[in-house]
Amino acid sequence: MLSMKKEWSLDELYRGYDDPKYKEDKENLARLIKELTDFSSKLAHSSDKEKSLLEVIDNMERFQLLAERLGSFVYLKQSVNTTDSETANEINYYEKQVSMISKPMAMMKKFIAGIDRLEEYIGKYPKLKEYEFILKEIQEESKYLLSDDVEEVIAKLNISAGSAWGNMQSYLTSTLEVEYKDSIITLSEVRNKAYDEDATVRREAFAAELAALEKIKDAISFSLNNIKTQVNTICEMRGYESPLDMTLIQSRMKRETLDAMLEAMRQYLPAFHRYLKHKAKLLGHESGLPWYDLFAPVGESNKKFTPEEARDYLVSHFEGFSDELAAMIAEAFDNAWIDFYPRKGKVGGAFCSNLPFIKQSRILTNFTGTLNDVVTLAHELGHAYHGMNIQDHLPLNYDYSMPVAETASTFNEALIMEAIVNESEGKDKIALIESQLQDATQIICDIYSRFLFESEVFEKCKNSFLFADELKEIMLSAQRVAYGDGLDPNWLHPYMWVLKSHYYSESLSFYNFPYAFGGLFARGLYAKFKEEGKAFVPKYKALLKATTVMSVEDAAKQAEIDITNPDFWKSSLRTIEEMIDQFISLTK
Repeated sequence: MLSMKKEWSLDELYRGYDDPKYKEDKENLARLIKELTDFSSKLAHSSDKEKSLLEVIDNMERFQLLAERLGSFVYLKQSVNTTDSETANEINYYEKQVSMISKPMAMMKKFIAGIDRLEEYIGKYPKLKEYEFILKEIQEESKYLLSDDVEEVIAKLNISAGSAWGNMQSYLTSTLEVEYKDSIITLSEVRNKAYDEDATVRREAFAAELAALEKIKDAISFSLNNIKTQVNTICEMRGYESPLDMTLIQSRMKRETLDAMLEAMRQYLPAFHRYLKHKAKLLGHESGLPWYDLFAPVGESNKKFTPEEARDYLVSHFEGFSDELAAMIAEAFDNAWIDFYPRKGKVGGAFCSNLPFIKQSRILTNFTGTLNDVVTLAHELGHAYHGMNIQDHLPLNYDYSMPVAETASTFNEALIMEAIVNESEGKDKIALIESQLQDATQIICDIYSRFLFESEVFEKCKNSFLFADELKEIMLSAQRVAYGDGLDPNWLHPYMWVLKSHYYSESLSFYNFPYAFGGLFARGLYAKFKEEGKAFVPKYKALLKATTVMSVEDAAKQAEIDITNPDFWKSSLRTIEEMIDQFISLTK
């Protein structure tokens, strides 16, 4: 096949900032916000609640579609070039415009919350019936809304507060220059060396990473403190018990479910510690595994992929599950949905941005050609498949909550990795199993450490400012609990809080436990697929579609799963423990 484009195209959104359509939509956004401001101010005096409700829904849809299109474009542009001043200016303009919708949006939601005959109207209009879940959710959440003026002030001040602090963390980490040997490389590049076969390279790269992060730790400590203090303050003002309580409500998830999962995770931590100690011995360490060897390859899987080879590999393997999914994967590669390679100014890691209003997605990776990179692509393409299954909803039903956000992505990982392992033997098989255990350890041990860290930071930020050295100690303490004696206590990572962008959102707290949820939930779903075969696929699609219009617990019921029961989570963790036992047996 012909060589594909290695950078994504955003032309389906706009061809650039000089695109007449972009300029027109910017003007339309400003005009629409003014219209909605005028409209919402009259709602309190409406004599025809039924007619006004239908107008509210239409207006909310119009804003959603226009704002999502413009916002997706500018933020995707920024993610591949954080140093672009024109994009920074466009984002600043966009955020100022969108901040002005907070007051009218709050007024429209309060209007919905105050309708006594809502059930009657839902039964009367098909569109309202489709929005039944979100309308009732708005009524329930209205008790956390503040006055219209205060909502407006919070949104406007956030541009120069929480959002700005988050942007600073993104900018500093994406532009950080790392001195490695005789060259200057990016943070993404030096972190990728954690997967190198050479132990000296891994250790020296880790030292270079820590030395570079040392330069920006103080600035980023201010970002973290101010974001978490802002969240604490707003939570208290709104009447939430805690930031975690707010996150669970936003996640459409019961505390009972989170507690069930955490209970199961804590019970199985010793199995992961056993794996880490065994890997340490394989690599010649006596006091547990040093952090720089967490991702050290074990075995001899040296296969490298071009993007073209990754495409064919993934398409061929997913055809056995779903022709629809395989076709979407081919489209993503062939039609420039993916931005592959690391470069200066591009953010690290990987993500998928669903664009249901154009029935597409965009995927960012920092591809180096390893098998792990191919698995990362499978993961992000799972997000795209999730997006595909919700794109036929009405516009206000596009958003799924954090816990289920990682379901389709991790399901893809489980499927592709099992297929790869089954095709392998000898040292290659060992390498692949160990690669899965690396990932599992991240979503259990590392995610648990992040949950503990963020919980303590929120609590301590209520009464004090946490300087970088104290944040380091909180991070190290959390790692000791989560990783136990599996890691060498002299070689932990004190700056993980600097790296992880998940801590730096004022609107999204505790973006850690959803990864554990997604990983374990997906394993349970994959076990049901293996048990039921193709008959499971319609249930899986129904579950994905339900994630935007049901609670997490009710969506799980589409696949006949009770996630409030710790036994479900333990059954998923047992499959990982079996893999640990297999790895240890194969490498004795």
